[in-house]
Order: sequence, then C-alpha cells, then structure tokens
Amino acid sequence: MKILICNDDGYQAPGIIALYQALKDVADVEVVAPEQNNSAKSNALTLHSPLYVSRGGEGFRYINGTPADCVHVALTGLLGYRPDLDFAFWPAHHVCRVQPL
Repeated sequence: MKILICNDDGYQAPGIIALYQALKDVADVEVVAPEQNNSAKSNALTLHSPLYVSRGGEGFRYINGTPADCVHVALTGLLGYRPDLDFAFWPAHHVCRVQPL
C-alpha cells in the first residue's frame, strides 16, 4: 500500500514524524509537506512564486509552499504514481485529522 502524508505544520513537526514512524513498517509512505508552518493556509495555492522541492531527514520531501501545493505537486508528477489510500493525513498538534482527497 502506498500512502502520502502531508500536514500544515511543516515537515519537521512532531505529529508528521510520529505518523510516518507508525506507518512506515506497514506501507510505502511518502511525506511531502511544507518547509515551514502553514497553519490556516491549508487550501491556499501559491500562484506567483516558484515552488522548490527539497529533501530533508527521513527522506521527507518539503516544498516552499502551502499544504495544497504539496499535495498538488506530489500527485501531478513528483511521486510518479497515485497513492493507494484516497485520504490525506493531517497530523496536527495532538489530534490526527483524516480528510478525503
């Protein structure tokens, strides 16, 4: 099973790291998340600035954009496949929200 994880707190947030650690042994997990905290901007798209993809610890990829940018870039070419699970996991603070794509 292939799972894409994204959040709005950034790729170094404890919640996304914990979710990755919990799932990595049972699925092929990709993390594509914002470079920095983007709380309250999860549906916004970056339109007038170039987006750059970088690689961080654990092999996570991060983008200098919003969570929506991350999912869009991941699904339209970065991954080269569509994740098997049709949900985006948004680990935030002490709660994990699950949102259909």
